[in-house]
Amino acid sequence: MQKSNQFALFAQRRFSPFFWTQFLGALNDNVFKTALLTILTYDALSWTTMDTGLLNNLIPGLFILPFFLFSATSGQLADKLEKGRVARFVKLLEIAIMGIAAYGWMTHHLWLLVAAVVGMGIHSTIFGPVKYAYLPQQLKREELIGGNGLIEMGTFVGILLGEILGAVLVVHKPWGLQLVAGATLGFAVLGWLASLGIPNSPAPAPELKVNWNPFTETVRNLGFSRRNRPVFLSLLGNSWFWFYGAIMLAQFPMYAKNYLHGDHGVFVLLLAIFSVGIGAGSLLCERLSGHKVEIGLVPFGSIGLSVFGVELYLASRGYATPGGVVDVAGFLAQGGSWRILLDCLGIGVFGGLYIVPLFALIQTRCDPAHVSRTIAGMNIMNALFMVVAALVAMVLLKAGLSIPEIFLATAVMNALVAFYIFSLVPEFLIRFLAWLLIHTFYRVRITNGEAIPAHGAGVIVCNHVSYVDAIAIMAASPRPVRFVMDHQIFKFPVLSWVFRNARAIPIAPVKENPWLTEKAFVDIAQALHEGELVCIFPEGKLTRDGELNPFRGGVLKIIERTPVPVLPMALRGLWGSLLSRDPSNPFARTFKRGLFSRLELVVGEPIPPGEVTPELLQEKVKALRGQWK
Repeated sequence: MQKSNQFALFAQRRFSPFFWTQFLGALNDNVFKTALLTILTYDALSWTTMDTGLLNNLIPGLFILPFFLFSATSGQLADKLEKGRVARFVKLLEIAIMGIAAYGWMTHHLWLLVAAVVGMGIHSTIFGPVKYAYLPQQLKREELIGGNGLIEMGTFVGILLGEILGAVLVVHKPWGLQLVAGATLGFAVLGWLASLGIPNSPAPAPELKVNWNPFTETVRNLGFSRRNRPVFLSLLGNSWFWFYGAIMLAQFPMYAKNYLHGDHGVFVLLLAIFSVGIGAGSLLCERLSGHKVEIGLVPFGSIGLSVFGVELYLASRGYATPGGVVDVAGFLAQGGSWRILLDCLGIGVFGGLYIVPLFALIQTRCDPAHVSRTIAGMNIMNALFMVVAALVAMVLLKAGLSIPEIFLATAVMNALVAFYIFSLVPEFLIRFLAWLLIHTFYRVRITNGEAIPAHGAGVIVCNHVSYVDAIAIMAASPRPVRFVMDHQIFKFPVLSWVFRNARAIPIAPVKENPWLTEKAFVDIAQALHEGELVCIFPEGKLTRDGELNPFRGGVLKIIERTPVPVLPMALRGLWGSLLSRDPSNPFARTFKRGLFSRLELVVGEPIPPGEVTPELLQEKVKALRGQWK
């Protein structure tokens, strides 16, 4: 079945009004914040005598402080109340806050504007759990990665347009302040109008008793999230991204002014390029992941964040400093300017590839009745990391580091943190290696992938064509799969690390090692009892002619112990590859196939355990494979 393009969601009421609600909120946040930061950077003496570098790091910190204080309560409300109702309340609150801010702009009252920054932080705190808990409630599983990509794209396009509008409007003479005040009020009203179209989204836990103590609820929320290790470490990985982004983006105003010697247009250009990169990376996720939650993209994104962070430091050192202040055209004419822009774009693209799969994993693997509170727990950690980021940036500046050196330090810290997280959850790295190996050499297609159950135990049976069959299935499945493999292959040097961390189950022939055989069946039963997917190759050996070998009876022994559905699959296109047992000349056939040869995984419908026989499974797999080997 041909999967619809993610942009088709814009024509549907279950997505479009919500998208525009969150888009206008992100837009308005950034019109307001950027206008304030711009006026403090380029016209500071008219507003305050405080150090502008300190204010540029303090104001973003104040914006995210409410996330730390009130996210736990917001998560409970989002689980208890209908989400459309919460969204409409948030939009009315935004109108009130922007009214206060408008008065602050007109009266030249800095601290009233700072109070509005905190107010918008509260507005975003309440909306955050709704934003990400709404999607898994309204979208199908195969739509989730595309929907998240659109939401992230919309968020950062909103950020981009907000930053451009905020920076441009506020310096417009003589009506800059009035334009900002009117625009922010207008966007708030438009956001409320969009929220009226959000369809009913029933509360998953309407009987929930709200704990109004944010501190005890925060502790309880984080404790609940810790029970699911992959989800909790994904929350940490998500929070680290916001730490990274908070440090990098907070330096852009002073970087543009003091290091690049640009006017506010150069600052806007840097933000625009970064935001375009985030949007592009978010949209690329659906194409690269094949409509499934592909966490293998997370290490890919993390590597890019470090590489381009270091490269931005090097590019800054090679920048030809102009003699005076330059506008955008003057900046682009300087030696090294295009390299700096390319690095900002790269950071954005890989940031999108990093963050979207993490959101989708959290949404799909946490308790459906606890999604909002899980997202709230993530927002608490995000806030904590971003507050720490603001403090770290201020400490580094006070210690005498230049802004490019802060970029370098952040990139190095990202590499260390990524290594730590991926060592704790090797699934991320293994999925990355599987995705990289398969997609580097093959054009992969999955047919009927939606038949793979989103939850619950099952046994996968598949034909055995090559040495990379398990990697192909691993790369195609949206869920982790436990593979049963020959114990000799399991002990193969170097690869044994991959197999152990993928939690493969080694098995031996009964005559060779009866204890290991029995242990394998016990491990399989335990995995199925815990609701996991287990894959076996019932032929027991690689095909030597491309045809199926007789299926053995091990699958019957498995489902006798643990009656679960059996899911037939067929790999098509691997016979004749270098890693198959095709007897013909390996170099000739590899040259004939060429790079990026086609590979297809065809998924059948689950078979109830009471109907399973080796002969039926072989017939199903052979039919799925067809004539293409």
